[in-house]
Amino acid sequence: MNTSVANPIETTHLLGAQAKAASSAMARASAADKNRALLALAALLRENIQALQVDNAKDLERAMAAGLAAPLVDRLRLTPKVLQTCAQGCEQLAAMPEIIGEITGLRQQPSGIRVGQMRVPIGVFGMIFESRPNVTIEAASLSIKSGNACILRGGSEAIESNKALALLVGKALAQAGLPTDAVQLVQSTDRAVVGELIAMPQYVDVIIPRGGKSLIERISREAKVPVIKHLDGNCHTYVDDPCDMAMAVTVADNAKTQKYSPCNASEGLLVARAVAAQFLPRIGAIYAAKGVEMRCCPEAKALLVDLPGAKVQDATEQDWFEEYLAPIISIKVVDGLDAAIAHINHYSSHHTDAILTRDHMHAQRFLREVDSASVMVNTSTRFADGFEYGLGAEIGISTDKFHARGPVGIEGLTSLKYVVLGQGEVRG
Repeated sequence: MNTSVANPIETTHLLGAQAKAASSAMARASAADKNRALLALAALLRENIQALQVDNAKDLERAMAAGLAAPLVDRLRLTPKVLQTCAQGCEQLAAMPEIIGEITGLRQQPSGIRVGQMRVPIGVFGMIFESRPNVTIEAASLSIKSGNACILRGGSEAIESNKALALLVGKALAQAGLPTDAVQLVQSTDRAVVGELIAMPQYVDVIIPRGGKSLIERISREAKVPVIKHLDGNCHTYVDDPCDMAMAVTVADNAKTQKYSPCNASEGLLVARAVAAQFLPRIGAIYAAKGVEMRCCPEAKALLVDLPGAKVQDATEQDWFEEYLAPIISIKVVDGLDAAIAHINHYSSHHTDAILTRDHMHAQRFLREVDSASVMVNTSTRFADGFEYGLGAEIGISTDKFHARGPVGIEGLTSLKYVVLGQGEVRG
């Protein structure tokens, strides 16, 4: 991972050239070697939990001194649990079947040729991310498994943590006999690097930004290579008529309060009018006890405003669009399923939306008609995650409709090419 050259622009071009060369080696690497690297990385993560927390503490101390918002500081933490989850993700990926080189859909044509599609690596992807240093491991492990090379540029707020994690990735690649340049970390915090990285189609095949809306909007606007992105996570939970009331309370609580900072936390709660009087005081009492501010339509406000300790405000039009990443939720009473679907399709960011219902036909309509990357029935939006989906890890969650949608795992980092098998056929 040699990055020590004269200036950020030269550094970035060197990283690109090294990644391009490494991508060829990774594309032909055996499944056994890639899995060996992943298992080595899992072991190194577990062996270095305490050392990694020392480096992480430097980032946390600097972030708090700089007045970084609490949800963003929370995203920086490399707790033992976070590191164990990273290690488990590596092991989960290693246990998954090899998909690179797989040929599917092979069909005999009237001419005698057989035509199918082979799954192949994308080549080189650039990952630009903020806050969460565990993304370094998620990106590296998925890159290794999918036979790609990657260039990682984390935020300056996590630089010490990212450097420490990248060193472990390099050791794991070396132990497996794979090129250490297959995963490279940009060690400069100069913003010029980002502008250069997203404008190198000769080296980089796709850019994946993961961070705040302003970062992703900038990259989408300025990139000269394709971008896999999502701008925000305005996720909804809709409580239907009929529903299992106890389950609905439990799931709506978890979807909002299990953790406030992730993009898959529910930011909007929609409630069918027929169950609102029974449901809202119950969930409202839980939100009040946890200090969650409720921004409500007039009908919901009337049912919540008198609860002890409740923080209830009038919702504005902007609240229906908002990703709070904080203990705040918008709440609206709706006529029923049609109104809920219409509200979600208009206001949501098309990330993750859930229905809590006992009506099978309502569930099926919600699945078909809600235009989001993940659509759920009777469970928490917090499950919208590559690890929870069994992908081993995720490179991010895409709300685009082309190439990759939802949590982007191994398949999202691959492409398909046509393969044609013949026995001397010629076209007449």
